Formats: sequence, C-alpha cells, structure tokens
Amino acid sequence: MGPEHLLSAFREEEILLEAVSNSPEETMLAAKAVGELLLPGDLLNLNGELGAGKTLFVKGVAQALGIPAEVVTSPTFSILNEYEGEGGLLYHFDFYRLEDELELENTGYQDYFYGSGITVVEWGNLFEAHLPGERVDITLEKTSTQGRKLIFAGRGQRGREIMERLRGLSGVRLRD
Repeated sequence: MGPEHLLSAFREEEILLEAVSNSPEETMLAAKAVGELLLPGDLLNLNGELGAGKTLFVKGVAQALGIPAEVVTSPTFSILNEYEGEGGLLYHFDFYRLEDELELENTGYQDYFYGSGITVVEWGNLFEAHLPGERVDITLEKTSTQGRKLIFAGRGQRGREIMERLRGLSGVRLRD
C-alpha cells in the first residue's frame, strides 16, 4: 500500500488538509510523500504533543531526500541536526528547549530558514513570529496508541503551492 492510499484520506477544511494514519509506518509514508514535493528553501513547521510523531515525520521527509531514516534523531538537546542526501540538505530544528528569543537568535536559524536546504522545525509554534511566512504547518494529534491525525496548512504562496500538489495526489480540492 503506497502513499496514495494515505493521501486519499485527506479532506478539505478551508486551507487545511487532514489525513489519518493508523501506524508509524503510515505516518512515515505520508511524510515521505510530502518530502517528495519539497524544494530547497521550503520549511515545514511540525507541532503536536510529546510523542505525537514529529521526529518520525522528519524521518519520512528524510527518506524522500535519500537520507536513511535511522540516521535521523531528535535534536532536542543539540537544537539542530543537519543531514545531506541525494535529494539535498535537510535542516532539522527542535525549539522545545529554547527559553527565549536570544537563544533562538544564537542558533543562527535565519541562515538555515533562508538557505539552500529544506528545513523542518519541531515545536515551531513556540517562536511562530520568527518562522517564514512561506511554509507548511503540520499538526500531529494522537488518536490512539499508534494512530495519528495529520493536519496540514499552507502559508504564503509556496505553502499553497505545496498544498495544491498534495491535493493533486489526494484528489482533494482547496477553496480559494
């Protein structure tokens, strides 16, 4: 069963798309499908409670870029992990332990957000004012031990383009 199965579960809700994942494997397949749509300079903002699957989602995006999932780890303590694959650079931030804007500034985040790689930020909602306007926000919600609801919202022109491409995979129409 490929990502088309998962993406067929997307539904329309204003500028949102929603998918249901019944297992970690399905979450990774959905993430890989999203990762295949990304270009250098794109940013995904992942939010959800602890254990919702944010790092697992990054593993799926990494696979789309030719980065083995097993090398992707949570950057909770390092704040940033960088990976390089056949599909380009992946910058993986985790803002969970950042206490203030000064700590954020010290990460040099702008060089990455506006650089030549794809950026994925966990807990980006903690510093939402510092995120680029062009992005896709993804919220992962636990529905069961293994099940997740994935809610996608495109922000700015590029975010909407990604959402349109996702819609094309899933047959869902976005409202203008």
